[in-house]
Amino acid sequence: MKAVHFGAGNIGRGFVGLILHNAGYEVVFADVNAELIDQLAAAPSYRVHEVGESARDWTVDNFRALNSSTHEPDVLAEVATADVVTTAVGPNILKFIAPVIAAGIAARSPQLAPLQVMACENAINATDVLKSHVLTNLPADVGGRLERAAVFANTAVDRIVPNQEPGAGLDVTVEDFFEWAVEAGPFGDAVPRIADAHFVDDLAPFIERKLFTVNTGHASLAYHGFAAGAQSLSEAMAIPAVAAEVSAVLAETKALLVARHDFSAETQEEYVQKNLRRFANPYLPDTPARVGRQPLRKLSRTERFIGPAAALAEAGTVPEALLRAIGAALRFDVPEDSESVELKALLASASPDAFTAQVTGLEPEHPLYSPLVAVVAEAQAD
Repeated sequence: MKAVHFGAGNIGRGFVGLILHNAGYEVVFADVNAELIDQLAAAPSYRVHEVGESARDWTVDNFRALNSSTHEPDVLAEVATADVVTTAVGPNILKFIAPVIAAGIAARSPQLAPLQVMACENAINATDVLKSHVLTNLPADVGGRLERAAVFANTAVDRIVPNQEPGAGLDVTVEDFFEWAVEAGPFGDAVPRIADAHFVDDLAPFIERKLFTVNTGHASLAYHGFAAGAQSLSEAMAIPAVAAEVSAVLAETKALLVARHDFSAETQEEYVQKNLRRFANPYLPDTPARVGRQPLRKLSRTERFIGPAAALAEAGTVPEALLRAIGAALRFDVPEDSESVELKALLASASPDAFTAQVTGLEPEHPLYSPLVAVVAEAQAD
């Protein structure tokens, strides 16, 4: 079995690549980072270090590496003969890798089973987004028979992979918890053989539970921790006021998830407490500056803050803790992060109404709009 994985960074190597390797796939990493790809191509193996209560080490081998910028025909050929294609490139990069995936699908022999495509990104229905980009790059005749050539399934992925220590090389340190949920329906009777993936009939609850608990909580910790001057997330969780804000945010998203999906309050509370322990893991030297990067994306309409806050507001609840977390995000000031710089410029130039509409995508008549405008105005006044 062969899997082509786009994105050879820490998540690609330490999460998706590891799981595919452990499932028996030869993994072909594709990336535009020439230095990283050269290192991978020259290495017989790398190590994944899981840290936490159940720490252990893994050796990953049986992989190859290709530069998808300079060796695109080779990547195309690998896609054309692969069993599985996965991604961990970031939602905004999917449109750039879609053309080579489309070309690989177009070149695929009709004798082969359909290519199984799963985008493993921190975004809702990222595989649907990838599929739409692939379709725009396919010849009309191939697009008409796409379902016979490829199967696209959405996923929900969860593993904290912090910045790596200098000198780590290809080795990756990750937390000892992970979850990879995949919608089973698109595969029919041909579900991929990936033992550590969890194939479910309805993915929506898992996607929202992860996004509105793990991602919302993680980002809330980053922004409140940054404001408090914490140097690491575990240090931030040790500050009572910060930990209380994160718990308050997750109490709000818990109420939404219990009301919206078939999770009991007890089950969701266990999930919340598990994640609070994950955030406090002292073996993960992650920083508020790294986790808080790309604040504009995190503040967009369907993302981790506005998504649940808007839903709660529509149900008649004022999401006070989420609004405070959004306020902390507006004060995130990291010159090395281009979105942080853009956010700061927008706050300086736009009215509160214009900023709220542009960044969050909310309409003035939405029940969350006015409270958000007030939060923006307060941030601008600081």
